[in-house]
Amino acid sequence: MPKRSKLYRAQLERFDKLKRYSLSEAAALLKELPSVKFDQTVEIAFKLGVDPKQTDQTVRGAVALPRGTGKEVRVVVIADDDKFRQEAEAAGANVVGFEDVISKIKGGWLDFDVLIATPSSMSQIRPLGRQLGPRGLMPNPKTGTVTEKVGDAVREAKAGRAEFRADRGACVQVPIGKLSFEADAIVENAVAVIKALIKAKPSSAKGVYIQSITLSATMTPGVKVDIREASVKETA
Repeated sequence: MPKRSKLYRAQLERFDKLKRYSLSEAAALLKELPSVKFDQTVEIAFKLGVDPKQTDQTVRGAVALPRGTGKEVRVVVIADDDKFRQEAEAAGANVVGFEDVISKIKGGWLDFDVLIATPSSMSQIRPLGRQLGPRGLMPNPKTGTVTEKVGDAVREAKAGRAEFRADRGACVQVPIGKLSFEADAIVENAVAVIKALIKAKPSSAKGVYIQSITLSATMTPGVKVDIREASVKETA
């Protein structure tokens, strides 16, 4: 096993790593652990009962976090119509354009967090997949970033939204805020993600869908969450 840091070992002593805590308990516990000087990102992780190799069992989506992400989100909009560009600017997009923005991205510019595009501009954007894909920036209808409702998409992105996608191991990891958030804000964002993940369940998935939930921060061990309690909270 890898050698753990003194901080990590001190954190492990504060809770039972085999116990499954409620979301509220897990959030409060993270905030009480010995910490570091920077504001850590809080992340919720899931192990799903799906087979990612099957195209009909892809799990992907996006969710607006009710308490935000805790960071400034840089939003770029590519639209081939003046009406949509004006709408994006009014909603607070950081950069708005069409061929000029596409040209900048071709040249290697990727200084943004979310790229929103109108459906009619996608034929020009798809060739940028090599640059955008590895960074998770390629617009996609499933995540609400290919849309004609440009203003709504920009406002949602700026307020705080999280995208999720199951990896090859059927795991999903989603940042849900900062450790400086109040515990109830962390819980509220976590519940929103759980709700979106359940909604994204493939109809072909069999057996137990959410097999485990873990809450952690950048420099902390993972705290196991009681799946049944979290699911009840989500449906309440």
